[in-house]
Amino acid sequence: MAGRGGRGATRSTGGGQRAQPYSVLLRAPPGPALPIFPERAEGDSPCTDVQGLRARRPRAPPSVTAELKICIRGLRKDFATRFGRVEALGSVDLDVREGELYVLVGPSGCGKSTLLRILAGLEGTTAGTVEIRRSGGRRAPTAMVFQEPSALPWLTVRSNVAYGLRMQGVEAARRDSIAARYIEKVGLARFAGAYPYQLSGGMKQRVSVARAFASDPEILLMDEPFGSLDELTRLALQDELLWLFEETHKTIVFVTHSIDEALTLGDRVAVMSPAPGRILSTIDVPFPRPRRVIALREDPEYGRHVARIWNLLGVGRERDAAPSA
Repeated sequence: MAGRGGRGATRSTGGGQRAQPYSVLLRAPPGPALPIFPERAEGDSPCTDVQGLRARRPRAPPSVTAELKICIRGLRKDFATRFGRVEALGSVDLDVREGELYVLVGPSGCGKSTLLRILAGLEGTTAGTVEIRRSGGRRAPTAMVFQEPSALPWLTVRSNVAYGLRMQGVEAARRDSIAARYIEKVGLARFAGAYPYQLSGGMKQRVSVARAFASDPEILLMDEPFGSLDELTRLALQDELLWLFEETHKTIVFVTHSIDEALTLGDRVAVMSPAPGRILSTIDVPFPRPRRVIALREDPEYGRHVARIWNLLGVGRERDAAPSA
């Protein structure tokens, strides 16, 4: 059944039924990688280069009336182990708006990555509903950037970024143009002909980010993509991601255990409890865009929000509550 204006939600069930418009995703089964389609046309970008410097136009966060892209209600996920069933996710409710960078932050093992894999269709659910609103057309519903670089070792940077486009039959000139644009955007133009073994860890992860954005999915899922990098490289890649997000207005769900990273990147930050993971609170990040990583951390309001999230996570409470000797 078609929805208004061709818009709809995707559904998948444990029985492997085909996705339907205006339906609900229940128990999404594992499956192959989602298809990748071409990037948007030239001229759509609100980002321009001025004398070699990136000039970013101010961008307001999605309003509370913005259309929902993801709607999750009562989501639970259990895993069977030799010690019995383990509850990874409790009853999770959350909404992600169109064009929003939504960050999930919480301690290790709280189910952040599991939730992201459910959104990607790589994991099923135990209970609850996940609805992803589709905009129609040939664009892939999601693309994912994993914790570790995923560049194919036998392909150059250029071929890695263009790989999904080639597999989908995009004609050579167009896919090469798309790949070149995103390779330049992540600062790898000089290394377009290099192989992954010739790149640093940060450069490899730039390839993964460029490939994901080049695919122009409706939703980009990022699972702690900068977690294994040194601090300087991590800050640089955060700045690159801010630039790409502010240029494309992509809907992004980003997982991290870093409070600093969450506040630097997000429009909203969902703070998760230890396992079984639940949403403790969702915080509206007040800092306007465009953002710069270093300048943001000099804002006094930034420190207050860091402390607020620490408090939600209960860090330091045990020490404060301990009786003195």
